[in-house]
Amino acid sequence: MRLAPENRKSIIAALGIGQTVGYASSYYLPAVLATPMAASFAVSPVWIFAAFSAAMIVSALLGPWAGARIDRLGGRGILIASNLIFAAGLGLMAASTALPWLIAGWILMGIGMGIGLYDSAFAALAKIYGRDARSAITGITLIAGFASTVGWPLSAWLEAQFGWRVACFGWMAIHLGLALPLHLILPAGGESQSVTAVPGEAIAVPTEARTRDMAILAFVFAVTWFTSTAMAAHLPRMLEAAGATPVAAVAAGALIGPAQVAARVLEFVFLNRVHPLLSARLATLAHPVAAGLLMIAGGPAAAAFALLHGAGNGVLTIAKGTLPLALFGPGGYGLRQGLLSAPARVLQAIAPLLFGILLEHSGAQAIWLTTGLGLMAFLLLLLLRARP
Repeated sequence: MRLAPENRKSIIAALGIGQTVGYASSYYLPAVLATPMAASFAVSPVWIFAAFSAAMIVSALLGPWAGARIDRLGGRGILIASNLIFAAGLGLMAASTALPWLIAGWILMGIGMGIGLYDSAFAALAKIYGRDARSAITGITLIAGFASTVGWPLSAWLEAQFGWRVACFGWMAIHLGLALPLHLILPAGGESQSVTAVPGEAIAVPTEARTRDMAILAFVFAVTWFTSTAMAAHLPRMLEAAGATPVAAVAAGALIGPAQVAARVLEFVFLNRVHPLLSARLATLAHPVAAGLLMIAGGPAAAAFALLHGAGNGVLTIAKGTLPLALFGPGGYGLRQGLLSAPARVLQAIAPLLFGILLEHSGAQAIWLTTGLGLMAFLLLLLLRARP
């Protein structure tokens, strides 16, 4: 049985759950399993994070190919393949007897990330619903916003009870037993007329303006994802450097996830009535405003910083899918998303190391780097013009 495009809520639920599994078992895995993985091979955790960074580079290289394929054939086949590749990578890591095999498993995970995370899900929705995909994109980010909430505790429990290898096998089973069946019931690529009903839509924007706008979006997505990844890796340490106690820093970090989801609900209920360009502009300002409060008030502003940063990050995740759709239309959306995401994934790969070095040498003053990047992103978004 396959879902028809009219089964919108079911399609959103299937993709949202699939994305939750994908992110929980890949992007959020090293935070919990890197240390025990490294210990079992008697190496530093740096080796595991380096392998994860290599996986991110692989995902960046594969993104445009995956997007172009979804443009032609729809997202069902690519997402099914991603579950099989994720399962293979997790299984290889779990069964690895030497460090090179573990690294090879992470490279397979990079292939799965390149074809199976948000960009592919967004492109699949654009293929099915065309310009009407905005609310569906928001819907799957609402569900997948709980990936860390689900993934970190489950990975930690499995590792504590049975070891990291069983944790990897567990996620492999979840891919094959839950995410794969959900992707199998998605509509095939040719079932929707949403995109083909508006011929020529992909070239409605003049070539010169489209190239400039693409460059702006690529920069904005790259620097905001750099900030998001840097904060995910170093937030408690950075808040402590600003004067927060260790307990307050951890408590503030726990607010990031709820703030992201709350902001996405706000976007879904209210901001979907305005152009996503306005949402993106507001979201890029959230981190600089939060950083300003932190540098003025110090530790007591830790919770406010986490709430503002999390809210901005939550809306930017949606804007990454909806803004290119609004500016350029659904034609060629998948390839465009892959091209826009490639620089962001490269910066994500180096963000933990680069920001960590800056934090080590400059303390809380390192936040001015991400503040400046956020302000630059906001100013560049002012150059873009909303199109009906």
